[in-house]
Amino acid sequence: MWRGRPRPRPLNLIPDELQFTRSIAQTVQRGCANPYPSPSTERRQPNGTDDRYDTLANHPATVVYNLEQGSPYTMHFPSVLRSFVGGEIVDLVLQTGPVAKTVLLLLIAFSVLSWAVILSKWRLIRRARGQSGRFVRAFRKAQRLQDIASVAEQFRPSPLVGVFEGAVEEFKRQMGMTGSIHNVVAIQRAMQVASSEEITRLERNVPWLAITGAVTPFIGLFGTVWGIIDAFHGLGTAGAATLRAVAPGISEALITTAAGLAAAIPAVIAYNLIIGSIRELASRNDDFTLEMLNLVERQQAMPVTEVRR
Repeated sequence: MWRGRPRPRPLNLIPDELQFTRSIAQTVQRGCANPYPSPSTERRQPNGTDDRYDTLANHPATVVYNLEQGSPYTMHFPSVLRSFVGGEIVDLVLQTGPVAKTVLLLLIAFSVLSWAVILSKWRLIRRARGQSGRFVRAFRKAQRLQDIASVAEQFRPSPLVGVFEGAVEEFKRQMGMTGSIHNVVAIQRAMQVASSEEITRLERNVPWLAITGAVTPFIGLFGTVWGIIDAFHGLGTAGAATLRAVAPGISEALITTAAGLAAAIPAVIAYNLIIGSIRELASRNDDFTLEMLNLVERQQAMPVTEVRR
């Protein structure tokens, strides 16, 4: 039919990109680690199987495709840590002695504890500040204590709610005994006690930030001093009094000081910010106490039947 001419080859209707994608999909489906091994790197396992068909379960690492070489390669997690922190720093940490590693673990524990306190207090104070603003607006719109007492619970964790409830309890106690308010100072003392309790609740666990900021630099300094002693002891044993001989030991010892500062600096900053926010809420409690006393005095001037209503 073709009269001696060579038979034409059929057209390849599948693009090269589709063939490449299909080969990658087949590779992932059968769990291959290297679908395109080069002849120089191809080897066989002791059990007779090809290394390129070794499953990914035997290589607990991240598979990344190298577009330049045309083959995937594995990137282990220590290499990721090295890319962020620095390979030399990671090597120094791994080469430290048991005392330095114990110090580093202790500093990490302090850092984790301080960050847990920071995040929890940040959420609590942010909610308390927002709910306090809403509660004050609702309180100023109310004409009687009963109007705000029925909806006060929904404004927690605002410390103003506790102050308000302390005043309401004393108010009801006096109204139940004599039918009128006869001691405004007692209501003021009840609000002061409630305010102190609310501020104590907000300050819970905050001293851990002060402890972290004060102690961790000295813990890191202890690890540094110990490392320098060890480095000079090794220098005296070796008998080579050169900077090249003592520099690696000193650099390893300084890692603990850096770790102590890294744990202390965020704790000190957060401690001052949190204490400032708590003082702001305490000042708002004092202002609310005065507004509450004004409302109580207005209630005192009302007839008894209208107050009980």
